[in-house]
Amino acid sequence: MAHTRIRKFNTKETYPEQNLDNDLCQAVVTQGGKTVWLRGQCPQNLDDAKNIESHDPVEQTHKVMQNIKQLIEEAGGSMEHLVKVVVYITDVRHREAVYRTMGEYLKGVHPVSTGLVVQALARPEWLVEIDGTAVIPD
Repeated sequence: MAHTRIRKFNTKETYPEQNLDNDLCQAVVTQGGKTVWLRGQCPQNLDDAKNIESHDPVEQTHKVMQNIKQLIEEAGGSMEHLVKVVVYITDVRHREAVYRTMGEYLKGVHPVSTGLVVQALARPEWLVEIDGTAVIPD
């Protein structure tokens, strides 16, 4: 692990009433390295900013997380360098689907996470936006 993760947990235990499986933690300690601040990623292509065709929260979250992974890799890092995510969803009923999908990309990573339900995102067809911060060690 690239960073020190304090009080790791899995959402299976914290939210037993929900069908979640996210490896998270209460705090991440980094030292040195290069910080990568990611813009909020939406369900669109990085190269041409075209939206994906789907209005499904799972498919939208896959695209968002693929973008996050790609950007971290382009910066010279990997998903294990991700230290924080902020998740914005437009409908609380999509929470489990979004977090289950996000969890596939975070298995073993344990970033800190904040989740918000917002009235809307920049485009009405977007259901999820996730921003992140990664620290790539020296």
